[in-house]
Amino acid sequence: MNSTPTLFARSTAIVPGGVHSPVRSFKGLDMTPKFFTKGQGAYLYDTEGENYIDFCMSFGPLMLGHQDPQVKASLSKALERGWTFGTCEPYSLELAEYLVEKINFIEQIRFVNSGTEAVMTALRLARGATHRNKIIKFNGCYHGHTDAMLIKAGSGLAGTAQASSAGIPEGIAKDTLILELGDKASVQQCFAHSGEDIAAIIIEPLPANNGLLKQDYEFLKFLRKITKENGALLIFDEVITGFRIGFGGVASKAGITPDLVTYGKIIGGGLPVGAIAGPKKLMQYLAPIGDVYQAGTLSANPLAMVAGLETLKQLTDETYAKIEQYSASLSEIFNKWFHEWNNGEFNNYKIISESSLFWIVPTDTATNVNEIPKTLTEDFRPLFATLLDKGIYLSPNAYEVGFVSLAHDETVLKDLTERLWH
Repeated sequence: MNSTPTLFARSTAIVPGGVHSPVRSFKGLDMTPKFFTKGQGAYLYDTEGENYIDFCMSFGPLMLGHQDPQVKASLSKALERGWTFGTCEPYSLELAEYLVEKINFIEQIRFVNSGTEAVMTALRLARGATHRNKIIKFNGCYHGHTDAMLIKAGSGLAGTAQASSAGIPEGIAKDTLILELGDKASVQQCFAHSGEDIAAIIIEPLPANNGLLKQDYEFLKFLRKITKENGALLIFDEVITGFRIGFGGVASKAGITPDLVTYGKIIGGGLPVGAIAGPKKLMQYLAPIGDVYQAGTLSANPLAMVAGLETLKQLTDETYAKIEQYSASLSEIFNKWFHEWNNGEFNNYKIISESSLFWIVPTDTATNVNEIPKTLTEDFRPLFATLLDKGIYLSPNAYEVGFVSLAHDETVLKDLTERLWH
């Protein structure tokens, strides 16, 4: 097997930046990205044969860990039947029925291929249903790389000097209104000024792609109230948090019913997926019933549908309790190590966590981007390098969160402790 530097050199010759998603590039880390060949349980294995405890978990989909046996068995059976049909099939129906039955605030759902595609569809649907143009989004929330949402820093850009992407026309950018998280007054001012043209507010109810920025549920309830009062829709982007902090995501935990919700990651069991869901009265604006167009050759791919359903069936109350226990233990282990390692070299770091999500950051709390330390990326380099050298793999960007899975059990946590203090 070729070494990582050789593989990366080959990749950079024919792939922009050598990667197929910017956050994989190790940009700003002064090292070459690792190439991995296998994942098993809580571990990744690189081309050199070394293993790493994985806290990236493919950026969130692997709630059960790599190669969960039951998901793998379901996928093996599905492969024998074929991997794409381009027709109606029962597998997406089974997953849709399961989700609608379990989540009491959705009546219909449509599957797409990514979280970005789900958000793109939700925005178009909101505009089509309200006959309005403007969308309110919040600085620090990432909603994929659709033009209208990539107005401020997001996944893959948060750790660089760019504040937005090139290639976005002014005509699109002007219809996205950027506000700060938690700023009720600015939301009120937006509606006072442009209320008749605001189609929706979109928010990650627990922003988890530009740090883990916990929001006061009262702020989310305020957004629910003001959108109803002004005839706008409230869209919860739960691509990351859906089924991770609880089956119904933040919406269920906060007791808030959004008009539309976007899902992804976990509902595909590790295969490409996205979804938009909501009440029938809104979802029926989508083609072929309504005039809001959306389509996809591989939408509701049967493999993703099977893997997603098998994953979700394992997410019982007992499963969530176990994962949260592992997450709490992980925080204790890391916080102790931060204090003790190399005369307190990383003593300024803390763990901010919510259920199975965690963020390593040199501050006690941050609820919006203005509270994130300005030197975060620079400070992250030695921490990432030290942990990688110890066989511990984090998401390779200081702004990305970490993920705990069912596979991060007591045995893995013991291994983590031994690696940290070795």
